[in-house]
Amino acid sequence: MKLDGKVALITGAGTGIGAAIAERFVAEGARICITGRRQAMLDKVAQALPAGRVVTCAGDVTRLEDARRMVETALGLGGKLDVLVNNAAIDPGGTTVVDIDPELWRRVLETNLTGPLFLMKAAIPHMIAGGGGSIINIASLAGLRCLPGMPAYCSSKAGLIMLTKQVALDFGPAKIRCNAVCPGGTRTEMLEASLGPLAQTLGTDLDGVFAGISAMVPLRRTASPSEITGICSYLASDDSAFMTGAVLLIDGGAAIVDVSGAALTNAGVKWGV
Repeated sequence: MKLDGKVALITGAGTGIGAAIAERFVAEGARICITGRRQAMLDKVAQALPAGRVVTCAGDVTRLEDARRMVETALGLGGKLDVLVNNAAIDPGGTTVVDIDPELWRRVLETNLTGPLFLMKAAIPHMIAGGGGSIINIASLAGLRCLPGMPAYCSSKAGLIMLTKQVALDFGPAKIRCNAVCPGGTRTEMLEASLGPLAQTLGTDLDGVFAGISAMVPLRRTASPSEITGICSYLASDDSAFMTGAVLLIDGGAAIVDVSGAALTNAGVKWGV
């Protein structure tokens, strides 16, 4: 119960990693406000959690007025806000900087980067008034490594990593900690939807696609959403009281791989012979 007594706001909590974080935080003793654009999905998550531990607030993180309403809803749980998890994101891809629709570029940046900015803008003054707080920004391995045909997504997550460091620097004296979590491939509904067309192209199913994209990852698999929650619980708790501005990879070892060398090894080439 390391989060006992804490109040947390989790964006994008209707599915995937956000829903898993919500479940973990409640299990650890927190009271939470979960947000997302679809009320029905939020209700489904809330109904699976103990009564009195969770409130919902449907809204769009790209709208500052919605971000402020989310924070106010969280404050209604006890007049304070200890933890903010910026998880809401979208990941449309399949294009290059030459072909990308400017409106798509704006939509990805507004959701994945401006959204967290708005939530932090709304939340930090209340955290300061309460004596401090922890902000956890869910970035991505794609903020540190490139994915083919995904300039908007990768740029938004790289920007979120730098924004995390900026907030850590500017608000550390006010006892606000801000850290970034960078998951690798995680089998969420959003990623399954993105990879569905690829399964058709390759003549396989989603299991086959996920096996393929994990073939060079040291652990040889993708993560489940629940496997991302432990590091978030740690960052939300007082166990991480001296950690801020950190960029934490949780990627099955993907970032350590030399893809050229891995491709040769998979082809049967023996090194050093």
